[in-house]
Amino acid sequence: MKKLNFPTPQTILILIAAFVALLTWIIPSGKFDTLKYDTTNHTFTTTSINKTEHLPATQTTLDQLNIKIPLEKFTNGDIWKPVGIPNTYKKVTSTPQGIGAFIQSPIKGIIEAADIIFLVLFIGGLIGIMNYTGAFDAGISWLSQALKGREYLLIIIVTLLIAIGGTTFGLAEETIAFYPILIPIFLAAKYDALVALASIYIGSSIGTMCSTVNPFSVIIASDAAGINWTSGLTIRFIIFILGTLICILYIIKYAQRVKKDPSKSIIYDQKEAIEIMFGNSNNSKVVLNTRLRLILLIFAMCFAIMIYGVSNLKWWFLEMTVVFFVGAVLIGFLARIKETFFVETFVKGAGDLLGVALIIGIARGITVLMDNGQISDTMLYYASSATEGMHKGIFINALLFIYSGLSFFIPSSSGMAVLTMPILSPLADGVGIGRELIVNAYQYGMGLFAFINPTGLILASLAIVKVGYNKWLKFVMPLVIILTLFIMLALTISVYV
Repeated sequence: MKKLNFPTPQTILILIAAFVALLTWIIPSGKFDTLKYDTTNHTFTTTSINKTEHLPATQTTLDQLNIKIPLEKFTNGDIWKPVGIPNTYKKVTSTPQGIGAFIQSPIKGIIEAADIIFLVLFIGGLIGIMNYTGAFDAGISWLSQALKGREYLLIIIVTLLIAIGGTTFGLAEETIAFYPILIPIFLAAKYDALVALASIYIGSSIGTMCSTVNPFSVIIASDAAGINWTSGLTIRFIIFILGTLICILYIIKYAQRVKKDPSKSIIYDQKEAIEIMFGNSNNSKVVLNTRLRLILLIFAMCFAIMIYGVSNLKWWFLEMTVVFFVGAVLIGFLARIKETFFVETFVKGAGDLLGVALIIGIARGITVLMDNGQISDTMLYYASSATEGMHKGIFINALLFIYSGLSFFIPSSSGMAVLTMPILSPLADGVGIGRELIVNAYQYGMGLFAFINPTGLILASLAIVKVGYNKWLKFVMPLVIILTLFIMLALTISVYV
């Protein structure tokens, strides 16, 4: 009997899109009224099914709408997205998504995700230029000698640094750029590509899951819950340290097993293909001279500038894309690459990540189906109803899993925060716990599912190495179970202290 192959990431996402389209025929459509601050007229705009109303931007207005958020959170720009108004859920005329909407969803998703898609393509172009210069080969050869016998430090350093980026400013989509760079280094250290994938993706996931000062999750969620973002900071920091330690130890245990016996690798059957794909060579003849050192410095500066811009200058995908494009041009001049060959090499490098870019667009198309089908608010309404009257220990853990489930349909951390916090955070008052615990449950619930969420970044990350989703699940599920039990214990203790 012929063995069935596991579907490609693109096929998985198309199947999920079909499932979501089917759900829009089963789940009733519904909407919460929303409120948004108008910076031009300094008024609140409320939007419901049939009307839009302008109200005075005062604390009294917020109190009358039962929105327990200080006025200054809106006026100083902390909350810039529409927030849900509690107790306003209404069923609306169903808008089931048919065959036409399903077929159009990947295209609409690609159009909506154009900003991140262009970032990925330009990163691919830069990687293509870097590979041509030989700077990667020389740098990897030097690093493998420098870390000889201490290769485990590579796992600790990469995972920890990316986790710090995740917990401070939400380093997530930007990590797509790191895979083509770091995988050859891990291969040279006698690990498999899964170790590199894990160090980057798990580092980002545990960091964003245990956000401490991340403006795109903990700060906006705290603002939307009507509390100071420093509330609960100590426990979040402790869980970040312990969670990151668990992840690092888990990756190292697998990595050491693979290093000792390569046949123990989950992706052993792909070993040769992956090494050819990433040009892994232990006998690189390229010498790390002054010019190549300068090229590597410019390359590293692209990431340093990107991180500084995102965290301090409010940059987003446009500015990040420009940084990588300028970096590619500077490296091309320094390496004395002819103009025609530069363009050809850049386009070929971009083409190598085209599959990744399409996956990101198809995943966004699933969100388009859910938005047009108007089922997200319905699921939020039923989730909030289901948790009313629960014992506080059961309540907080139920909320953890509710947020995990909702994150499949709403993968955006900031979108989840402003939609759900005004609805769910008041439930904390009823069970006698602090609202910061709702914020924590939101972060940990979304973060736990992010390790395996097919509508998130994992499929795009796996596509870079051409590793199947089934192999990733085999690798990561024990860790997800360990972290889930750890988080449930931490949340249960926190409601009683």
